[in-house]
Amino acid sequence: MQQRDSRDYTMTTGGPDLNALLGRGSEFEGKLAFEGKVRIDGTFTGEISTNDLLMVGEGAKIQAEISCGTIVVEGEITGNIKATQAVELRRPAKVHGDITTPSLVVEKGVLFEGRSKMEEMASSNVVPIYAAADES
Repeated sequence: MQQRDSRDYTMTTGGPDLNALLGRGSEFEGKLAFEGKVRIDGTFTGEISTNDLLMVGEGAKIQAEISCGTIVVEGEITGNIKATQAVELRRPAKVHGDITTPSLVVEKGVLFEGRSKMEEMASSNVVPIYAAADES
């Protein structure tokens, strides 16, 4: 007799507003572009692009160039990560690649091999004072 997968993904993703899930055991190769919250627990190879949240589950294996708003990593990533808001590496994450972000959190026990570059968070409603003074 087969048992159904009765896991509650709203518990592991932080809420019911998950737009897509690449589940454990699944494999995908290509370009992924999305809006909203996406969780990857399977294997992904290619490119990922979003301005929103990407969650990489503990069993995930990703080989990709990633451009995102925020990323939370518990799985394994090989490739560079550029996040406009934040990168959070949670145990037992393994990241092999460079990270560019204004906010980086690395828990004890995480493996990170690469370089990190901290850049200021882009904010569209901030006007530099010198620009206003230069216009006159």
